[in-house]
Amino acid sequence: MNKPKAADYIREYLVRMAEIRGTGGATKETSYYSALENLLNHFGKDLRPRVICNGQLRNQGAGNPDFGLYTKTQLQGGEPRPAQIPERGVIEVKGLADKNWQTAKSAQATKYFGHYHLVLVTNYREFRLIGEDENGKATELEHYVLAIDEPSFWSMTANPALAVAEHAVHFEEFLRRVMMTAAPLVKAQDVAWFLASYARDALQTLNAKGSGTLDPLRKALETALGIKFEGEEGDHFFKSTLIQTLFYGVFSAWVVYVKQSINRFDWRAAAYTLTVPMVKALFEQIATPSKLGALGLIPILDRTAEALNRVDQKAFFKTFDTGEAVQHFYEPFLQAFDPELRKSLGVWYTPNEIVTYMVERVDHVLRTELGRPNGLADKDVYVLDPCCGTGTYVVAVLKRIEKTLRAQGEDALLADDIKQAARDRVFGFELLSAPFVVAHWQVGNYLAQIGAPLDAAHGERASIYLTNSLTGWEPPKGPKANLPLFPELEQERDAAEHVKRDVPLLVVLGNPPYNAFSGTSPEEEQGLVEPYKDGLIKKWGIKKFNLDELYVRFMRVSQRRIAEGTKQGVVCYISSFSYLSDPSFVVMRQRLLNDFDKVWIDCLNGDSRETGKKTPTGEPDPSVFSTSYNPAGIRLGTSIGLFTRKLAHSPAKAVSYRDFWGKSKREDLLNSLTATDLESSYLQAQPNEENRFSLRPQDVSDTYRSWPKVTELAELSPIAGLQEMRFGALLAHGRAELEASISNYLNPKKSWAEVVATASGPIRDAGAFDAETSRTRLLSKEPFSASNIRRYSLYPMDNRWAYWSAVPTLWNRARPQLVSNAFSGNQFLVVRMSAERPDEGVPAMLTASLPDYHLLRPNVVAIPLMVEHHVDSGLFAAEQKANLSSSARKYLRAIGCCEPDSDPASAKLVWYHALAIFFSPQYLKEHRDGVLTDWPRVPLPSDLSTLQSSAALGQRIGALLDPDLQVAGVTSGTIDSRLVGLGALSRVDGKALKPVDLSLSAGWGHRTTKGIIMPGAGRTRKGSYDPQQSSTLSKTDVEALGAPIDIMLNDVATWLAVPSSVWEYRIGGYQVVKKWLSYREESVLGRPLTKDEAREVTAIVRRLASIILMADELDSNYVVARDDAFLPAANVD
Repeated sequence: MNKPKAADYIREYLVRMAEIRGTGGATKETSYYSALENLLNHFGKDLRPRVICNGQLRNQGAGNPDFGLYTKTQLQGGEPRPAQIPERGVIEVKGLADKNWQTAKSAQATKYFGHYHLVLVTNYREFRLIGEDENGKATELEHYVLAIDEPSFWSMTANPALAVAEHAVHFEEFLRRVMMTAAPLVKAQDVAWFLASYARDALQTLNAKGSGTLDPLRKALETALGIKFEGEEGDHFFKSTLIQTLFYGVFSAWVVYVKQSINRFDWRAAAYTLTVPMVKALFEQIATPSKLGALGLIPILDRTAEALNRVDQKAFFKTFDTGEAVQHFYEPFLQAFDPELRKSLGVWYTPNEIVTYMVERVDHVLRTELGRPNGLADKDVYVLDPCCGTGTYVVAVLKRIEKTLRAQGEDALLADDIKQAARDRVFGFELLSAPFVVAHWQVGNYLAQIGAPLDAAHGERASIYLTNSLTGWEPPKGPKANLPLFPELEQERDAAEHVKRDVPLLVVLGNPPYNAFSGTSPEEEQGLVEPYKDGLIKKWGIKKFNLDELYVRFMRVSQRRIAEGTKQGVVCYISSFSYLSDPSFVVMRQRLLNDFDKVWIDCLNGDSRETGKKTPTGEPDPSVFSTSYNPAGIRLGTSIGLFTRKLAHSPAKAVSYRDFWGKSKREDLLNSLTATDLESSYLQAQPNEENRFSLRPQDVSDTYRSWPKVTELAELSPIAGLQEMRFGALLAHGRAELEASISNYLNPKKSWAEVVATASGPIRDAGAFDAETSRTRLLSKEPFSASNIRRYSLYPMDNRWAYWSAVPTLWNRARPQLVSNAFSGNQFLVVRMSAERPDEGVPAMLTASLPDYHLLRPNVVAIPLMVEHHVDSGLFAAEQKANLSSSARKYLRAIGCCEPDSDPASAKLVWYHALAIFFSPQYLKEHRDGVLTDWPRVPLPSDLSTLQSSAALGQRIGALLDPDLQVAGVTSGTIDSRLVGLGALSRVDGKALKPVDLSLSAGWGHRTTKGIIMPGAGRTRKGSYDPQQSSTLSKTDVEALGAPIDIMLNDVATWLAVPSSVWEYRIGGYQVVKKWLSYREESVLGRPLTKDEAREVTAIVRRLASIILMADELDSNYVVARDDAFLPAANVD
């Protein structure tokens, strides 16, 4: 189920209030307590620490408050703490007819305040938070009004949807602030949280009021920054930029003000303390009384200032002034204010170890490779961080310059030398206004600390510019746009363009954003990666690729600037490691190798998908971005790429590569700088066309390379698998269920509203798919047909029913060519170009059903064993012929095989043989790197009888893989004695199971808020083989199968004696049994398992056990083919 949101909580509150009133037996006040308590506890559970609303407090000397707000840290195991005061205050409740402001001034409220110092007064429709002013006296901190009187409130409950739309964000933020208020504010994270809450309030107000008055500023910013605020995301980015500027302007003004004055801070004077012209100009454009009044932002800024005035300044600045402002303030601010924007733009605090290592490596190669004996301190070394964020790299570079100069013998001008570097040759670009402000703080604070403060009054500033790093590197084709109404914006743009076009940059370094982001990309930016796509389809056969990650654009800009502009220099980025070996990046890798002389890769791993954030030995391997504030870090694996180019350039022939794993990888990376021979810690990768210029070392034998790729054996180009991408609406576990849904969906008598009400078919929009329009098109072109219901292979050994139609847009990718070859008796060998995960398992599947695009990870192509062949322009029925390339046909003729087109058995020999090879453990072990990084290759035996016997093994494997096909001795007939009892259904207490016991609820899967189904940990326990069964298993069998486990359905039911090797068995990157279970968890499936479904697990266990027990036979078969491979097959045609 989807996680409830604030709107759900508020709707529930209004509905519950109406229900209580509707009983006719409610009192004016106390009957409604439960609705309020539930509302507050809903919001409180998501806070850190959690806040608990507890009713009917005992008298602690000031009467009995109606509720108290406790933090989870106050909860005591065993005996409770005596006379504990609620940390977040108490609540005084009155009836809906009560005058809330009068209650706030009543003797009772005053009495509570005197004891608890924080009181929320409410009549269920108005809320007033009473706290202390600077003199310790009671003052109203905040208030919120849902309805101005009782009749208005009850009218609101009659139509809660309207109320929710109007109040959801504002009321949520108000209640969260109430429950987070504890006077005074001390921690930087708490101040950031409050600022972000008010900023979210302001953003919602801006969205509701409209921002037409800001259109001139919007257009000026587009021109100045080199971006476009297009579509919904672009509009959000623009407004988010303004709100960040507004609140960071207020905050930065407060930071300066409180150090200079003892008076209360007033945000209206903020502009006087802003020193960076661009920030000052932006702030002044937004913060005029006329604009703020029209936009409804003045009350929010008033409350923001009040919150800042509650900060314990001495305690706050102890941490804030230690250089930890970024980690402890900006990152939690953006996470709370706009988490989606933070994720989209990859805003992550870069740990100091990473920054220091990269700066030191750049300094070193400047000295050793580029002839700059002073490294970064050389005066002709111009440095740019094009995504400088909060200025961490800029400050680190300046500190490295300081270190070098001090080591050479400092004098009294050293600090001024560093200030000159900060102004003239160490540059930063940033697109987000809030980190831009922080970056200027950081540089300014550092220079002040070393005795060379920037003199803003005389125009001194750090060379950090608010700009889009991906545009403006070339002069405009037409005249440059002037911005007479916004001179500071024009000056900022011109200064940034001077750096982009005129400064001989020698170093580009930083941490670029990783994810794709739409809404702000002009044409110039979108065309950046086109050179990386050149030849992907025609030369490399890569038809689907994703080069939209932002870091790729940054890499291209940097490569172009150094290689084509300065023609010498250094690029050093920490980024996603996807470009190291992913096929989509082959052209990018080739161009990098051509343009740079030397390449070093420090692979930091930590990828959730590829390695599951585990080391090769199974230990935790967290992201290097994991910090105490953000323990999860990021999902993507990362690497540091260091690229150097000399004026006397020669393309890189090899790549220095090393891996870092585990929890201490950041420290290990930094400590490696002290190694006496750093280069010896690297392995050498040999990128070439054969390995798609992989930057990772590979161990692929010449023997393996001499065998044909499996795709080279097919005449018909392999076809990508089908893509539904309609949230599973065209798929079902049962045929009758799917038929009922789609027949209703395609019933022309049903209106769209009726279809939506019954949740029939694909009713949710998705990307370019418009659900209602698509249905209308389908109704006009094709009636419902039961013959369109086909078997569908979604995951290994997990078939569903699918409703297929070639009518455009119903399926995201219908693949009619593939479907036309899914005729009776035909099968598909399914493979992938390269593995997504190192523990991929077997890289292939065989299926008679329609194969899904993700049947194997990351995506598949299907090779039909037979193909339809139309003759005489289609006048006659299509013939079926072998799908074999000319080289494969020559091979069969050479070993004496009969004509494959006239003999279906012969037509399938090569494909069944390939399947047998791919399931050989020895083959997968011997050729691990080759199999993982490309299409798997196949040794073709030189002897027909060997091919036939191998094909027989492959055919049996294929039958075991097909859950729709009964296999004698495994799922039907007399079961192999070694398999009896494996995966048997049982009750924990040994009694008989009933259908009601088949609820799969042991935590095997869940649906995310976005509807994505994710596997869970589930529950297993140590199992045992039945004594009678153990007697039928040889020692070799036991070793192959491994120790048994029991897989729990729930607390009472289990599948017994599942061999551990079966449980761990992987096909195409999926743990087969666990993947099957994750989609049948009751919270996902919506019902218990049927008896047939529960027994299907038993069947899968037996099928996989059979494959595992064939290992010796499969390995022997592979060795014969390997040792007597048909050599001419490598050079046919």
